[in-house]
Amino acid sequence: MFKNFFKNKSNMTTENTEFDQEIDEVTLENNANGEQIIIEELSVEEQLAQDLAKEKDKFLRLFAEFENYKRRTTKERIELFKTANQEVLLSMLPVLDDFDRAMVEINKSQDELLTKGVELIHEKLKNALVSKGLEQVDVKAGDAFDADFAEAITQIPAASDAMKGKIVDVLEKGYKLGEKIIRFPKVVIGQ
Repeated sequence: MFKNFFKNKSNMTTENTEFDQEIDEVTLENNANGEQIIIEELSVEEQLAQDLAKEKDKFLRLFAEFENYKRRTTKERIELFKTANQEVLLSMLPVLDDFDRAMVEINKSQDELLTKGVELIHEKLKNALVSKGLEQVDVKAGDAFDADFAEAITQIPAASDAMKGKIVDVLEKGYKLGEKIIRFPKVVIGQ
């Protein structure tokens, strides 16, 4: 009898152990209404797989963010190099304008040596500025006025209907550095 009792007791312990394992795999929890709900716990492998997936996602997002940062800073650096000379070139534009006006007056004079000397200096200055990326904005009388590429100083009555809304005269040349206009041409338009 005692043998059967101990035998049954060992069977009960085995059954209880199996039941305890099932309890370990399932956790009871109370929800907001006070009802018990069953939440299944994940196995160790499943938990590790989820953690790995989360870390991979974090890594990929961080890597993508870093690549975007590199691309953005590279673009900013290129833009900075393109426009680094902008202030120097802007300060040289009045000198270039003065040379253009001087060329008109010198061509009227009779002194060939003086004309040739000023032309050489003028060409050297223009070539130096062009080598740094300076370009003249191509606007001339008779072109349609576009506020994106020229600045209207004044309007005068147009000589003909064909000149209405068009450029009548260019008072000051415009220049751009790369694709950016650093000084808009100043023009007179027909009204």
